[in-house]
Amino acid sequence: MVRAYRIKVPNPMKRKRSEEEIGSETADNIDHGIDDEGKTEDVIGDMPGIPVMSLVDGSKKPSMIFILDKAPLEIGKVGNKHVLLNSDEHANFLKKQSKDPSEYRPDIVHQALLAILDSPLTKAGRLQALYVRSTRHALIEVKPHVRIPRTFRRFCGLMVQLLEKQKITAVGNREKLLTLIKNPVTDHLPVNSRKIGLSYSSDKLVQVRDYVAAASDNVNLVFVVGAMAHGIIDKGFIDDFISVSNYPLSAACCISRICNALEQKWNIL
Repeated sequence: MVRAYRIKVPNPMKRKRSEEEIGSETADNIDHGIDDEGKTEDVIGDMPGIPVMSLVDGSKKPSMIFILDKAPLEIGKVGNKHVLLNSDEHANFLKKQSKDPSEYRPDIVHQALLAILDSPLTKAGRLQALYVRSTRHALIEVKPHVRIPRTFRRFCGLMVQLLEKQKITAVGNREKLLTLIKNPVTDHLPVNSRKIGLSYSSDKLVQVRDYVAAASDNVNLVFVVGAMAHGIIDKGFIDDFISVSNYPLSAACCISRICNALEQKWNIL
């Protein structure tokens, strides 16, 4: 089993430090990372939660939703440890299991999440919800104000804990920031939502800026982006299937285009 994702507990002689100081220390630990592999594992094992970032209140303004589909988030037992399988570190293990290592790219999920959560759109409070659907049929709800670890190794540790314990809580107030929820994802979407799938293979090529500009602010736009190296998203619940470029783009690049178009529409600088 993987140890809990925690911050180092304060010295008993220093327990008078304020929650603000502890939160600040947590942010520094997560953002800067540790290069040494052994030290990284120790830090991951000592973290009780992750910090949140403050957002501008966008509750009364138009907002949108992202769904990252077919995310390759799978735990495997390598040696005596449970790890998040990825093609760089576990290629031999995956081949022995008759699995294609190229399909195990959780780094794509990490990059996509950072692209969404780092965007001015999210910081302005216009991200209503964010969901991740894994290839193993796990559905994850990600709160818009969560701070995802910047380094991939720490992200892997966080995902292992999430998939095993089914939730990740915030520092201090224990708010659930990442949670495994029940399928299908459509049960968690607003009634007036328009679900838009993105794929290079779509015959409908659009200029994203014009596409979102034509959409009514009374409709909740739900963009479904594939978080895998190859393949196509599930079309079963999609209302519109579009392509945003003449060229195949990464998930993070597609997300950046969408966010930029909505930021222009809603005048977010």
